[in-house]
This record gives sequence, C-alpha cells and structure tokens, in this order.
Amino acid sequence: MKKILIMLTALVISLTVAAQTDSQAFNEFIPKYEALYEAYQNHYKEKDFEQTKESLQEALALIDNLNLSETELEDYRPILRMLKASTYYNQACTYSLLNQKKQALSAFEKAIEFGYSEYQHAKKDRDLDNIRKEKKFTLLMDKLRVYDKLYILQHAGDYQQENTDSLPKFTYQPATNRNLKEVKQYFNLDSIAGNGDEVTKIINILLFVTHSVKYDGSNWALCEFDAIDFYNYHKATSKGINCRHKAMMLNELYLAMGLKSRYVTCMPEDPEDPDCHVINCVYSETLEKWLWMDPSHGIYITDENGNLLSISEVRNRLRNNQPLAVNKETSKTKEWYLDYYMAKNLYWIQCTNVSRFNTESRYRSQDKDLLYISLLPMGYGEENPYLKGNIVTHDPDYFWQVPEK
Repeated sequence: MKKILIMLTALVISLTVAAQTDSQAFNEFIPKYEALYEAYQNHYKEKDFEQTKESLQEALALIDNLNLSETELEDYRPILRMLKASTYYNQACTYSLLNQKKQALSAFEKAIEFGYSEYQHAKKDRDLDNIRKEKKFTLLMDKLRVYDKLYILQHAGDYQQENTDSLPKFTYQPATNRNLKEVKQYFNLDSIAGNGDEVTKIINILLFVTHSVKYDGSNWALCEFDAIDFYNYHKATSKGINCRHKAMMLNELYLAMGLKSRYVTCMPEDPEDPDCHVINCVYSETLEKWLWMDPSHGIYITDENGNLLSISEVRNRLRNNQPLAVNKETSKTKEWYLDYYMAKNLYWIQCTNVSRFNTESRYRSQDKDLLYISLLPMGYGEENPYLKGNIVTHDPDYFWQVPEK
C-alpha cells in the first residue's frame, strides 16, 4: 500500500484549504475523505481487505461526485488527480491481495493514468506480488519507469569540458577570520572533532550538527544565517531548521577548523518540483578529494570497499548502477535516500562562489561578490526559472576544482 503518498496528499489538501476557504463544496469534502481514509487504514491493518476495498471505492465515488464550479475544478484539479492516483494504487494493492488480478491490473493502470509515478515503491511493494508475473503488469511497469527518479538521472545529458578561464574562482574564508574563530570557541570544536585523524574529525563534526540541532525540512529559521544563531534559534524555540540552514551551519564549523567546505544545493530535473536538498562537500587533504556530508540525516556515502565518496562520485555511480552504501549512524535506507531521494535531487547542482561566515546574511550587509554557480548536464536548463542570474557551467572539473592551499 502506498500509505505515505496518501497521507502526503491529505496534508496538501489541508494546506490548500487553509489558504483557500472560498469553496464550500471542497471544504465539506475534506472531513468526509479523511473519515474514509481512516476507515481504509484501519481495515488494512486488520487485513480485512473486503472492507478495505469498500472504503477505497467510496473514496473514489466521493471524489467523482464532488460538485465544483469550473473555476474551482481548475484550482483543485492537481490535488484531485493526486488523490485519484494514490487511491487507485491502493485499490490495485487491495485487489491483488484478494487475488482479483484483472481488477488489480485495471486499478494499477488507472493509478498511472492519474499521475502515480513511484516506480521504486511499486517495484518492491509486496502487496502487488500476486500480479507481478502478469504480462500487463510488466508493460505497465515499463510505462511507469520513465518517471523513476533514478531512470531520469541515468538519462540526463553528459557533462562537457569547456573554457572556464573567465569564470570566478571558488574561495574559502580562512579559519583566522574573527567570526570563524568565535564559532570555533563557542562550540569548543576541538573537543567535538576529537583527537582522531582528519576524516574522523570531519565525521564527528557532521554528526554533532545532525544531533545537536533538530531537522525540519519545512521550517525557515527566523534568525541570522550563521552557525551560532542557528544553534541558539533551535535551543530557544525547540524548532528544527531546514536542510539549507543545517548545511550552512556545518559549513561554518568546517571552515572554523581550517577545512575547505561548501554547502551544495542538489536540484531536481522538474522545475515545478519545489523540493531540493542541500548537503555539504568538504575537502580532505588526507584523501585528496571532496567528501559528501549530509547534516540533515547524518549521512556520508561509501563504495563497496568502504571508501568515502564525493558528490560527483555518488552521482556517477548512480548513473552507472554501481554499488553505494550509507553509513550505519543514519536511520535512512540506501534505497530511499540514494535510489529515490538523491537520484531525484542530483540532476543539477548549485553553490556559491564564496564560502564564508554568514554567506547568505539575512539581516547584515552583504558583499557584492556573492555569485551562484550551477553545474548542468548538457541540453538542460534554458527554461528553468531557478537558474535566473546563475553562472552556468557544464564542466565538472571547474566546479569541483581542488581548493588552493
């Protein structure tokens, strides 16, 4: 069952209603749908699949009988399609569990027609096992695969070397900067980093940021954008901070320890997808390479031999179906985090040309030298509004250049 998607859809509806309360019919629809969703969930947990089927049929009828004006229908059509896609998918699972194969295949086909796109989930969902060997199911999965985030990444254009002499250098604020010295003292970073080797210190600082400040991907912290203010914001409000703020915080801690570091925005191919993810790359002098560090989830990535990997290496390995592993300290699975979430968000990559204390200041005066540089695959980006004002390159050697000592 795709319970996660249907819960997300219900959340989207709630948010929409909070913003638009002028549709009486839609507002009356919400509690009725939620009641049917709760009934469906309870029947599914009890393995009463006949009643599960009834609840889903009622949910579909409720959506179909929703009486909206033309204007309202236009406003709510995307949400209704999401609802139908998830409901038909759950119906396919239910029919499959009841071994009603023809009905299951028909519902699965309708789910795809209404926008269901979770190829990786359908590929592994045990509820669909009774129809998995059916020819029509195989054909439908082939149709669904084009929406798979990993498939999309693997079919992205290649990078290309180009003349980058006119492009700005990436610079890193030295640890002698007074603000970074304050950061180091405030957090007692020598103690956090420990007495191990360079890589051990890098990981210890990562995990400190992961565990000391709660992660909330939906919250934009109302504070200055530096490590000390992020930390105090969390302690004062108990609220989490989003991935960008987490990465900004980790970035300053690395810089304060004399490590070259950037926070990197990892972006999806779909310009209408509002979800991206920001992580860190930190340069290891010992390993002579950039390292992937994600403070939101406490994740670093290794190959099959336990070697730490960079963002560039992870992206290449995903594109070439090579082995990857996440570290044991995280609760996230490799399948969700890499094959789905980061495969989606590694289509193109962006970072600032300067890495420093309070790089994107919220309230203090900003220097005029801050630029945004984006690494794009060939053939992509002309119509993406997020690239407006960016310096664009297709050359990974420029983007991941070794920092000057």
